[in-house]
Amino acid sequence: MKKLCILSAIILLSACGTSEKKNEAITTNKKETPNQVQGDKNKVIMKTVNFKSEGLNLVGNLYYPPNFEEGKQYPTIVCSGSWTTVKEQMAGLYAKRFAEKGFITLAFDFRNYGESEGMPRAWENPAMKIQDIKNAVGYLKTLPEVDDDNIGAFGVCAGAMYTLMAASEDATIKAVATTASWLHDAEAVKLFYGGEEGVQQRKDAAQAAKKKYAETGEFTYIKTISTDDPTAAMYGNFDYYLNPERGAIPQWSADQFAVATWEDWLNLDPFPSAANLNKPLFMVHSDGCVLPDYTKKYFEAVPSKNKELVWVETDLASPMHQFAFYDQNNEVSLAVTKTSVFFHENL
Repeated sequence: MKKLCILSAIILLSACGTSEKKNEAITTNKKETPNQVQGDKNKVIMKTVNFKSEGLNLVGNLYYPPNFEEGKQYPTIVCSGSWTTVKEQMAGLYAKRFAEKGFITLAFDFRNYGESEGMPRAWENPAMKIQDIKNAVGYLKTLPEVDDDNIGAFGVCAGAMYTLMAASEDATIKAVATTASWLHDAEAVKLFYGGEEGVQQRKDAAQAAKKKYAETGEFTYIKTISTDDPTAAMYGNFDYYLNPERGAIPQWSADQFAVATWEDWLNLDPFPSAANLNKPLFMVHSDGCVLPDYTKKYFEAVPSKNKELVWVETDLASPMHQFAFYDQNNEVSLAVTKTSVFFHENL
C-alpha cells in the first residue's frame, strides 16, 4: 500500500506549482584570476572556474556576494544539486541565493556531467561525487578571497546525501546543511525501483553495462526522464525535469543516463557516515518531501550537539513537496534564509 501511495503521488507531480522566475541579474566574469573580479558591486558576481579532481578538469561557477571587497576573506559554501543534474540547475540557484546573503559560493559540474570531464558521460557514481566535493573544497582553499577555516557544504536531494558523506570524511568542511535530502538504504530503494526484483534487475543491467564498456568501450544508456518509457531512470510526470521553465534546460540531458549507474546508486548506504559527522548540522525537510523518516533517522544518528532539523509544514503528500525545494520561491527562500543564519553562526 505504501508503494502504491508513493507511485500515485509521483503521477501527480505536475501539480507541484509554477517555476520561480529567474530574472534576477547576475554579473558574469569569465576571468580566472581571483583578484580580477569586476562588475557591479551591488549585485552577485559570477565567474567560471576550473579545478582538478583525480586528474579530471571540473568546471564550476563561483559566486561573489554584493559589495565584494578584494583583499578580504569570506566564509564559503560549496553547493551540490540532485542526481544527474548540472550546475545551472538547483546547485546554481542556491549558490546565487547564498551569495546574496554574504557568502562566496561554488556550484560545479561533477565529473561525467555538464562541462566537466569524465567518462562514461552521465554516470552517477556516488563515490566519485563524494570525492569531487572534497576536491572542490580543496580548490576553494587555494583562493585568497576564501576563508579556508570557514568552508561549509550544502546539498539538495541526492546532493545532500553526497554532501553529508563528504563532510563526515573531510575535516576541512566546518559545517554542513541540507534541504529536501534524499537518504536511502537497501529497503528504501525497493519502494522506488520495483521491489527486490526490480532492484536486482537494475544491478544486473549495470554489471552487464560495465562489462560491455570494459570489453568494447561502448556505453549503455537509457533515458533520464520519460512519461511513456518505463525503463527510464525517472519514469513519470516529474514536472521539474520536463518543464523548460524549470529544470529541463539545454545543459541537462533528458536522454542520457548511464545504465552502469544502477549498481553504484542502489548499493549506496549513507547511514554509517552519520556517526562520524561530529560538526554543526542543519537540515530542512517535510513530510511532503522524499523519505521523511530517513532524514529523521540520519539526523538522530549524528553525534553533534550543534544540530537542528527544521520541519516545514505542507499539505503536499510525499514526495510532491520535494521538487518545490528545487526552484520554487517560497521553499527556496525559506531554506536559504534559515540555512544562511546557520552558516553565519558556524562559519
